[in-house]
Amino acid sequence: MQSDSDLSSWVIEPIGYVHSPYKQKFGVARQPGLVPAALARIELLPQFDADCIRGLTDYDFVWVQFVFHAAVESGWQKLIRPPKLGGKEKKGVFATRSPHRPNHLGLSLLKLERIDIQENISLWFSGVDLLDQTPVIDIKPYLPFVEAKADARGGFARQRKLLQVVWSETALQQLQALSLDQHYRTLVSQSVAQDPRPAHQSGKDKIFVMFLGNYDIRFRVDADMAVILTLDAHG
Repeated sequence: MQSDSDLSSWVIEPIGYVHSPYKQKFGVARQPGLVPAALARIELLPQFDADCIRGLTDYDFVWVQFVFHAAVESGWQKLIRPPKLGGKEKKGVFATRSPHRPNHLGLSLLKLERIDIQENISLWFSGVDLLDQTPVIDIKPYLPFVEAKADARGGFARQRKLLQVVWSETALQQLQALSLDQHYRTLVSQSVAQDPRPAHQSGKDKIFVMFLGNYDIRFRVDADMAVILTLDAHG
C-alpha cells in the first residue's frame, strides 16, 4: 500500500516530439483548429512501435497531451490576462488555457491526417497549435458521442473577429522567388488572420515578425487589416 508521500510526485516521460512550422511562441495559433493549414507531425520515440497505434486510423480526431516546454522557466501564475479579453481583465489560471500553469500541461484536439510507419512512427495532424519540439506525453482517440457538447457554455472564450489579410507586391514576388507553394501562403494568411499581437502592442505603425516554417514574415496591422510586407529566410 502506497503512503501519501509516495503519491506526491510523478515522473512523466515524453512519448515523442512535435515537428511544427511554428518555431517561436509568437504566432502560434491560440487554439487547435483555428488554422487548418497548420500541418505538423508527431514523431514517436523508437520504443513506441506500430502496435502502439494499431486502430488509431479509425478515428478522425485525437487528443494530444503535451508540455508547454517554452513556458516552464517562467513558472506559473494564479491570475492570467487572457488575450481574448484584451489583457485588461484577469481570470484564474484554471479558468484559462494559459501555458503558465502549475504543471505546464496542455491538451489539444487535432485532426489526424495520416500515419507514416518507417523507422519511427510519425503521426500527421492539421490545425495544430503546437510549438516545434513540443514534448508529447500522451495520445488518446476523440469520442464524439460522449465528448461533443454543442450546447455547453464557453465562458469568455468566444470566436474573435479575424483580420483581413492582404499581401504586398514585394511579399508576393518573394513567395514566387522562393518557390513557396499555395499551402504556405495559406498557412501564413490563416496564422496572421488570428491576430497574434499582444494586447498592449496594437499601434498601426509597428511591424511584427513571425517565424513560420523557415521564414520570417513581417507584417503590420491597421484597424482590421493585416498587410504581409516581406518574407525572408530566417537568420
